[in-house]
Amino acid sequence: LLSYLSFLYRYFRWWYKKTRIEKKSAFIDLLCAVPLQQIYGCPLGGIGGGTITRGWRGEFCRWQLNPGIYHYETVIADQFTVCLRCKGQTVYQQVLSVERPSTLQGWNWGYCGHYAFYHALYPRAWMVYELPGQNVVLTCRQVSPVIPHDYKDSSLPVGVFIWEVENGRDEDVDVSIMFSLQNGTGTKEDRSGGHWNEPFAFEKEGERVAGVLLHHCTRVNPFTLAISAREKAGVGITHLTAFNPVGSGREVWQDLLQDGRLDSPAGESRPTEKGEVTAAAVCASCRVPAQGHRTLELALAWDMPRVHFGSKEKLHFRRYTRFFGSGGDAAPALSHHALTHYEEWERKIEAWQKPILENSQLPSWYKSALFNELYFMTDGGTIWVELPPDCCAEDLRGPAGAGLSHLLPVLREYGRFAYLEGQEYRMYNTYDVHFYASFALVMLWPKLQISLQYDIAVTVVNEDVQPRQYLMCGQTAQVKLKNVVPHDIGDPGDEPWQRVNAYLMHDTADWKDLNLKFVLQVYRDYCLTQDSVYLRDMWPVCQAVMESELKFDTDNDGLIENGGFADQTYDAWVVNGASAYCGGLWLAAVCMMCKMAEVLGDAEIQQKYMDILGKGKEAFERMLWNGKYYNYDSSGSDTSSSIMSDQCAGQWFLGACGLDQGEFEVFPKSHVVSALKTIFEKNVMSFAGGTMGAVNGMRPNGVPDTSSVQSDEVWIGVVYALAATMIQEGLVDEGFHTAEGCYRTVWERLGMAFQTPEAYREKKVYRSLAYMRPLSIWSMQLALERRASQAPAPMQSPQVPIHP
Repeated sequence: LLSYLSFLYRYFRWWYKKTRIEKKSAFIDLLCAVPLQQIYGCPLGGIGGGTITRGWRGEFCRWQLNPGIYHYETVIADQFTVCLRCKGQTVYQQVLSVERPSTLQGWNWGYCGHYAFYHALYPRAWMVYELPGQNVVLTCRQVSPVIPHDYKDSSLPVGVFIWEVENGRDEDVDVSIMFSLQNGTGTKEDRSGGHWNEPFAFEKEGERVAGVLLHHCTRVNPFTLAISAREKAGVGITHLTAFNPVGSGREVWQDLLQDGRLDSPAGESRPTEKGEVTAAAVCASCRVPAQGHRTLELALAWDMPRVHFGSKEKLHFRRYTRFFGSGGDAAPALSHHALTHYEEWERKIEAWQKPILENSQLPSWYKSALFNELYFMTDGGTIWVELPPDCCAEDLRGPAGAGLSHLLPVLREYGRFAYLEGQEYRMYNTYDVHFYASFALVMLWPKLQISLQYDIAVTVVNEDVQPRQYLMCGQTAQVKLKNVVPHDIGDPGDEPWQRVNAYLMHDTADWKDLNLKFVLQVYRDYCLTQDSVYLRDMWPVCQAVMESELKFDTDNDGLIENGGFADQTYDAWVVNGASAYCGGLWLAAVCMMCKMAEVLGDAEIQQKYMDILGKGKEAFERMLWNGKYYNYDSSGSDTSSSIMSDQCAGQWFLGACGLDQGEFEVFPKSHVVSALKTIFEKNVMSFAGGTMGAVNGMRPNGVPDTSSVQSDEVWIGVVYALAATMIQEGLVDEGFHTAEGCYRTVWERLGMAFQTPEAYREKKVYRSLAYMRPLSIWSMQLALERRASQAPAPMQSPQVPIHP
């Protein structure tokens, strides 16, 4: 209790200095959690260019344009409005929103939600409006360019809205869709003055789009928003350059009501005064014949090409600037590209998703979870930047990275990629968590995983000798030791890549899992990509981190020991001595060292680690196996016999690489299956009636382990990894049942769509909304693919086929 109170005192002092004196955000804010809003739908935008999330009721409500920084605000002026006209008369005009706001009261709000339906299958979403009493149905299909193995269009900050209009009347109807947007994201900067709008048209290769540019002229990270529509035969496009979004809006409403079009004034608007807000609108109109069907295509693009992180020390260029330039004038070209290429994007998305969606052996909830959890790839505060043109290898490698021969070519070709541990846990590429999430990256965008690994490798071989105090223990140590994997590559509020390890809770140089997770990912990546250059580059780094890890084998029995504190990803769950989690990861990493040494013809290193593996396997079984499962640890404490849901994490990675049988069998198959069956019986079926996934820790008597704040939580990403392990070991039904509990709890019972948290408890307590780890569901897909193909690892294809 005393040590916990000391931590709270240290944390509060640090929090107060950070947030109240320095006026910066905390990397983890334990005092001001983001409140749960059960409103979110599919986010807009590609990877690393910022995201704008729409709610399932159609609102624009979550914004991440500044990298890694979130603003949760519904901007009420950002709406779609429909106008229907018959025989020259407007017969229906309605904002397609259930809201009844205090502003824009000259508009017709309060659409009846009974007549609207929402569906999402990331990166697409559908909103269906059955206009009451009109015999007209509108379907808005929302598309973002998130396409596996695509490293160009997947980086674009755009979203497309395809409006399908079905006229069930016996007469023609003129239909207009107006898209209105405020200049800004709903923050106080919208009123800072100097913002202005202008109409634009962009024509290329016979295709023309038109709309309005909204220039948001902030001192740091200025950007331009663009709303536009695609011109084609029978479609008219009109616009309103500027209107007041906090007034009554009557002039806009009447303009549209009069003839189903907007006035389309020429010229740019005047810059806003301080305290003033501005907005714009674009309108696409067409005639839909009786019993006929027509399509209107609109787009939203945002161009923030050059970004500073919080420190404002370095200027970064987003990935898409490679293709569209960094001058801040790309919004028209982005809009045009989106409206003329979305059909191609959809063909690729459907070709990727269709085999899984049409597999009748896969449950519907799994198909939803598999694709919709991918939202975090873009909406995880994600940033994807180019290397500066004048960057040289020495700048990247630092003083000790000369062995990374392909570091510069990889980062120059594919850029640098980073995503947050969670929207509330503001650390980029948190490595102990990325270990789980990395399956989505390596299966769908393997070059980004390779790039990320090179970035980690650079930090491994370098050090940061600056001292600082750690909040849990109160002790002072240097920020980063040499030959140790970092916890993260930095805080978006500081300068990521340049200053790593934003995590201040523990000194993670003493964590037991980080080094091992690097080695495991290196070989897993090689298995799935067959990139031998990558393997050769990473081999010396793997040797260095394993040599560093060997110091934790204090009794030379071939098995590392935990240090009597929370020294791994479960950073509030104390573990002492040999442990199922870290010991299992260690043995899996040792096995993979043997395999990599074999592939690379390094007989000396292979023999070294074969000797360690032989000793370590015997010690692991002797100290931890109890006849049914592996004990939590060997300390002999009251909870050392707890059943940990994640005790087979090492086997999970071995199985994903085909190193789980024959000469490479680390854990006896019968023991693995017994442990998984015990976890299913106790952690899954004896917890919450078997309906909420697997609790992290369970006592042998079927009562959750309450020895720590994390032992009685369910971690969704861990559960998906556990389910994948079950599938690998032939326990397919158990795997699906285990994972289904998490999906039903998060996406249905708790209403946490597109904000899957790190953890929840049985009684509807949750922690850390919108978290990285649940991307591990893609390891389930890999397990299913391997099982279906029965292909021995390593896979021969340089890209993992997405086929069940």
